[in-house]
Amino acid sequence: MLSEIILIGLLGLAYGYWCNAQKTKEIALEAATQHCFATDVQMLDGYVALTGMGLHRDKQGKLQLHRAFMFEFSPTGLERYQGLVLMLGRQIESIEMGVYRID
Repeated sequence: MLSEIILIGLLGLAYGYWCNAQKTKEIALEAATQHCFATDVQMLDGYVALTGMGLHRDKQGKLQLHRAFMFEFSPTGLERYQGLVLMLGRQIESIEMGVYRID
């Protein structure tokens, strides 16, 4: 009986984490898409990929999950460059784009 309760609790926690991770990924994708539009480059593939995760403190000192999402973009459609969306919790910390050539 106790093991089933623990298992259900763990499954509930896993589901909660997954839902939170999906929402955070959606926010990162929207931010990357808007940033590419604002900088007049084309976002490629229409997705972001989680490349790193850790724990960091926010400005109030609260421990938050820090995630890094990579995306690819192109100024001309011929070459691919990488960008990075850094998020602390569900807040965008920064969006970085590597140096790229403009023709």
